[in-house]
Amino acid sequence: MLPSEIERLVGEAKAARKKAFAPYSGFTVGAALITNGGKIYHGCNIENPSLMLSFCAERAALINALVEGEKNFKALAIVSGDKDYCFPCGACRQMLAEFAPDVEIYLASERGIKKFSIAELLPHQFKKKL
Repeated sequence: MLPSEIERLVGEAKAARKKAFAPYSGFTVGAALITNGGKIYHGCNIENPSLMLSFCAERAALINALVEGEKNFKALAIVSGDKDYCFPCGACRQMLAEFAPDVEIYLASERGIKKFSIAELLPHQFKKKL
């Protein structure tokens, strides 16, 4: 992706973060997932007092896209209010490996933007055998 496209996607993730619901941790996260066709899907984290029912921004964006029938993804940007990078949790990594194995992942923070692949973030992923 071009630097201007990455910056735009990070901006979309920042906008999504403003919709996060994190009254328990105060840790808000936003994500923006762009398809190969250029459509952007947003996600934010939604917390619940029962932590297992909380939902991550990355999975929210991915599921929004999947519900609309999307299957080909170009890039995902993830931002939080933290000064450091916000890496996807294991569940998000596994979902991305399953449904968006070739997606470029951009983590943005005050330190800048870092790019990762799923293979880098989840080198020993669970794979189905058909």
